[in-house]
Order: sequence, then C-alpha cells, then structure tokens
Amino acid sequence: MKLIIVRHADPDYSIDSLTEKGWKEAELLSKRLTKLDVKAFYCSPLGRAKDTASLTLNKMGREAVICDWLKEFGHCQVKVPYIPEDRTTISWDFLPSFYTKIDGLFDADNFMNVDFLKEGKMPELYKEVTDGLDELLERHGYKRNGRYYDAIEPNMDTVVLFCHFGLECFLLGHLLNISPIALLHGTMAAPSSVTTLNTEEREDGIAIFRCSAFGDISHLYAADEPPAFAGRFCEMYSNFDERH
Repeated sequence: MKLIIVRHADPDYSIDSLTEKGWKEAELLSKRLTKLDVKAFYCSPLGRAKDTASLTLNKMGREAVICDWLKEFGHCQVKVPYIPEDRTTISWDFLPSFYTKIDGLFDADNFMNVDFLKEGKMPELYKEVTDGLDELLERHGYKRNGRYYDAIEPNMDTVVLFCHFGLECFLLGHLLNISPIALLHGTMAAPSSVTTLNTEEREDGIAIFRCSAFGDISHLYAADEPPAFAGRFCEMYSNFDERH
C-alpha cells in the first residue's frame, strides 16, 4: 500500500483558503496527482485543505471523504513558562532552549503526558487522530498491532490524505513510532508538499510503513515555482523580514 500525505498549498489563514500563489501551487500539484491511480482520497474539513484538493478532485471527477480528525491541531493551546500567563502557544512553536531540555517530549509513547501538553488536552486529541488513522488503514487492509500493522488484506493501493503540516507530523509520529514533537521542530514540509510512505512486508502478514519521500515539492521546482515560506521561522534572528 502507498500512503500519500499532502500538505495544503500556500495558505491565507485569514479566510481559511489559499493565496494567489497557493492556487498556483495547487494547480501544479494537481498535474502530479492526477497521474496516479488513487484508490481513495481523504481530506481535512478546513478550507485550505479542501481548496487544495479541489483542483485534483475536479480533474479526476472524484470526491474526498472529509475526516474531522485530519484538521490541524491549532485548537490544542498550551501554557509554557516563558510566555505571559494569559497567553498560550501551539505545540510546534516551542522555543529550542525550552523544549530540548525536556526528555519526555522525545518519548514517542508518552510525549502527550508532559504536564503542559496534558493540560492542553493533547492525550485526547492525539488519540482522536491516531484512532482515526488506524481505522482508515484497517478499512484498507492494515490493522494496528503494537508498533506495526497486521497485513489483513495486503495490497498495492494508493491512498491520498490532504491535510496540514502539524497534523502530518502527528500522523508520521504514529506510523514511524517517533515523537511528533521531534518531527514538528526538526522537519519542515512546505506548502503543497507530498510525503510518501509504502508498506513493507518483510515478514508474512506483518507490515510497517516506511517513508520514501518527505515534503517533496519537485512539482514546484519543475515549473520554476519557489516554495512558500509558510510554517518556517527566520533563518537568522537578525532578519526581521522573516517570521519570528
């Protein structure tokens, strides 16, 4: 089985849609995805993901199943000691001098139980996402069993998910048995990027998901379209023209 996770194109968060550049990215993405033989499409209910998916779906005459658990994790707000008590932040905006000192955040099985994440309802939200993913995969022939999947009905189908970078890190963390916090802060999937995982069944009936490409934007490079900056932070602290 091939699982493809697509981050939405360059977002206009103010209207939960895409920028002009985002629509161009979505068009280039659609030229790539329409070449695939896709068994099923799934999509976040948020506008920027649905708009990104729409160009591919319209060209293919297909529809996507809308999954509430694929929406972004921005609603998980947490309090950390270096910001005022009346403010919160999200789990991919922690400062390096803070999160790198907390060993529990790098524990794939228990990161969500670190005190401030637990207070922000992370255990419940993470369970919602991972349960949704595992139920989807079981419908496509792969049932979660500890840290791997039982290949109940092994196949070579392609399944596409349209979602968000933060949410993608939680999906990958579950599939690869890695703390999503490490992925949120150590990786960056640009808008409209494509992440590909394939099942490997090196033992009869036992499958793992292995990532063969992360955050691929070759469809942009092929059209001389530069990647968007959305989701990144400044390369140099002194550059206040970039996100701080």
